[in-house]
Amino acid sequence: MSVLTRSSSPSRRIEDYALIGNCCTAALVGRDGSIDWLCLPRFDGAACFAALLGDDDNGRWLLCPAGKVVHSSRAYRGDTLVLETDFETEEGAVRVVDLMPIGSAMRIVRQVIGLRGAVKMTTELVIRFDYGQRLPWVRRVDQALSATAGPDTLRLVTPVDLRGEGMKTVAEFTVLAGETVPFVLSWHRSHYPPEPEVNAAESIATTERFWTEWIDRCKYDGPHRAMVRRSLLVLKALTHNRTGGMVAAVTTSLPELLGGSRNWDYRYCWLRDASFTTRAFLAAGYTEEARDFSAWVVRVAGGDAHQLQIMYGVAGESRLEETEVKGLAGFGGSLPVRIGNAAHQQLQLDVYGELMAVIYECYAAGIDSAGDEWGVIRELLGCLEEIWEKPDSGIWEVRGEPQHFVFSKIMAWVAFDRGVRIAEAHSFEAPLERWRAVRDVIAAEVWKKGFDEKKGALVQAYGSTALDASVLLAPLLGFCEATDPRMVSTVEAIQRELTVDGFVRRYIPHEDLDGQVAGEGVFLACTFWLVGNLKRQGRADEAAAIMSRLLTTANDVGLFSEEWDPKRGMQLGNFPQAFTHLAMTISALHQSGQL
Repeated sequence: MSVLTRSSSPSRRIEDYALIGNCCTAALVGRDGSIDWLCLPRFDGAACFAALLGDDDNGRWLLCPAGKVVHSSRAYRGDTLVLETDFETEEGAVRVVDLMPIGSAMRIVRQVIGLRGAVKMTTELVIRFDYGQRLPWVRRVDQALSATAGPDTLRLVTPVDLRGEGMKTVAEFTVLAGETVPFVLSWHRSHYPPEPEVNAAESIATTERFWTEWIDRCKYDGPHRAMVRRSLLVLKALTHNRTGGMVAAVTTSLPELLGGSRNWDYRYCWLRDASFTTRAFLAAGYTEEARDFSAWVVRVAGGDAHQLQIMYGVAGESRLEETEVKGLAGFGGSLPVRIGNAAHQQLQLDVYGELMAVIYECYAAGIDSAGDEWGVIRELLGCLEEIWEKPDSGIWEVRGEPQHFVFSKIMAWVAFDRGVRIAEAHSFEAPLERWRAVRDVIAAEVWKKGFDEKKGALVQAYGSTALDASVLLAPLLGFCEATDPRMVSTVEAIQRELTVDGFVRRYIPHEDLDGQVAGEGVFLACTFWLVGNLKRQGRADEAAAIMSRLLTTANDVGLFSEEWDPKRGMQLGNFPQAFTHLAMTISALHQSGQL
């Protein structure tokens, strides 16, 4: 019997995937019932299903009807990460339920439910450890299929009769209306015994209850409530439940332009992204997540403040060396496929501002560690006093020569501003006069060197006339008012020079700036920032219209990628993207007046 096969053809789209996760790692499930991406045991672990970045032989788990599908649809079960995909054939209909149970064990639970008639099903399990490169040793152990390679073992338990065929595990079975057929795939270290078996139906019920109870704590009740709740669920799924670290996305090397080389590993915790995410959590009432991140920051930033990095591993690891995986063809042929991220060694001054902004909001919400982090904060600001005048690599992590990026200077201002506010509000010991003086110097310098009078806009870097959409955050973080004439003209310039079909580009890429030749799509987060500016400028109707268009770039289950291709109408970049989901959430909060 033939099984659906695919290659790295451009006909596959990023938006074809849905997310399931357990707050330790996550998997991507295609519309066709194939799980094409799974890293174990953490978000940044090696993938055992890597078909997303290659072809089926690089690892996947297909579960779908064996015959022709005449119609299919999918949706999350309520406000959860329990995914339901319905398939209709000429013989009947089935539902495939996919999820990852919350807990210490790493599992995927799949259940086939017969809805109508008798549907012939097929499954194909292709396990390839180490990013699709390593064949496992497969055998039967205690009525389960066991696949081992070095330190890793995957164990599949199901009542379906499985067989080996061409280095794959396959099976065919028929599901009648009212029947359920479970599959439980569990990971464990090969030198340890397997985790105890679980009941699939109980796991589904427990997982559904976890997500439902978590999202019911959400205090937001404004515009686009359903999308805000979905975004918060995604942000929670990208947060490691034991360390408090938040990854930027669950994928690596999904291209920012199909066929291009801007393919980066986003499975790490950026201080910037995590800080903004925590801000969204706080505004929605999730103080526990904010407290966990605050503790994570103290752990990674403690010690020598000069060693602060812009990103870390999920538990705070600092070594994220970048390498290329040669055995994968790339998504849509987009090479290279990278693991690790060399940008972790860059100086990016803006992270100090983002950290201080969220720490300020944590203090305002009554979240602190009994003052324990104030010493760390003082060290960070002391370091920033020494380095804020240096050129850096900026928010976009350009790989060309460092520059005096305007947004970096603005965020240095934010850092000192929030440090002053925290110290004043809590009577903490601090060199307040010095911090106030530095804050004033930075503000004056930004308007003198970073504002082009002829163009009437804040520019990308000192001495440049190029625009950069990151400055749209300036009024949203209190550097200036959105109604300041200089900001109004900046917004107009960005709309004039950086928008494509109403969506905002980050900047105009060129090789000298970022070391990359290929272009990219429009940047969704920047467009959400534009919405915030327009709302504050009293252009509410225009803001609402752009917001409505932005929401159409989410896929059918409400997931955003990093970028959007307006010409092809398709998602680009790593997925699902925390930066986009948090920007959407904060934009909605701005529209509702809650921020």
